[in-house]
Amino acid sequence: MAPLQYTVTKGTQGEEWSADSVKAGSGFVSENRQTYTLTRGETSQVKYDLIGKVSVRTHLTRRTVVKILKTIQPAKFKMYQYNPEEFISKVIKLINEQKATMIVDDITYNETEGHYDSSIFTLEKNHEFSKAYRAKKNVQDYVFADGSAEKSVERKFAEDMDLDDKVAVYAKLPRGFQIPTPVGNYAPDWAIAFKKGSVKHIYFIAETKGSLSSMDLRPIEQAKIKCAKKLFNEMSTADVIYEQVDSFKSLLDMMNEIPDKENTK
Repeated sequence: MAPLQYTVTKGTQGEEWSADSVKAGSGFVSENRQTYTLTRGETSQVKYDLIGKVSVRTHLTRRTVVKILKTIQPAKFKMYQYNPEEFISKVIKLINEQKATMIVDDITYNETEGHYDSSIFTLEKNHEFSKAYRAKKNVQDYVFADGSAEKSVERKFAEDMDLDDKVAVYAKLPRGFQIPTPVGNYAPDWAIAFKKGSVKHIYFIAETKGSLSSMDLRPIEQAKIKCAKKLFNEMSTADVIYEQVDSFKSLLDMMNEIPDKENTK
C-alpha cells in the first residue's frame, strides 16, 4: 500500500503576442516537478472512523468489523496511518469479496418462464468491422472478438471452430446474455454445437481465458464463474455443459471425455 504523496510543479508564466502586438500571458509553463511523501507526523492530525466506514460499506456490525481488523498482522495494519483512505477502501473490497464467495457456495438457481430470442444478437451495434473476423459457422457473419484483432484468444478460438468439422454452429454471445450472480451479472463467451456421430450434438457454453489458474483470476471473477457452472449443472442435461477453457483444443479434450449415451445404455 502506497503512502500518501503530493507533487509540487514549478514553472513560469509563458508569454505570447496578441493580434494588436500587445504582450499577453500564454499560460503556465512547467519546468520542474518533484513528488514528496507525507510522514506519519504530517498525517496524524486527520481522524477517520475506520470501524464505522468499514461497517457501513460491508453491512457488518461494528463488533464483527473489530474482530476482522484484529486478525490483520501488525505490520499490515500499520499502513493505515500512512494512507487511511486507501487502507479503508482495500479492507472493504476484500471483506465484500469474501462475503460474496461464501454466498456463492450455497447458491441455487430455479428455471423461470423468461427466455432470450434471436434479437439479442442485433441489439449491440458494432461498427469496427476493420477489427472483426469474417466467420463461417457463427450465427452472425462477423465475430467481434475482445482484444486485438489478430492476436486475441477469442479470435483464435473462432478461427479454430470454423476449421473443425466437428463444429456444427457456434455463437459469440452478446453482452445482453447474462447470468445473475450475487457479485454482479456474468456474461459467458460462447455457445457451441458439436457434431458427434450422426444425430447427437453436445452443447457447450465456454468461457475463454488466456490462463486457467485461479491465482490469475480476481475473487469476484472466480465467484461469477462458479455461479455459471452451478446454473448450467442444475438446468441442463448431459448435453449442455459449461466449461472454462484457454483454447479450442482444451474444449475438444473435454468433449471427448464425455461418455456417449448411445454407448452407455
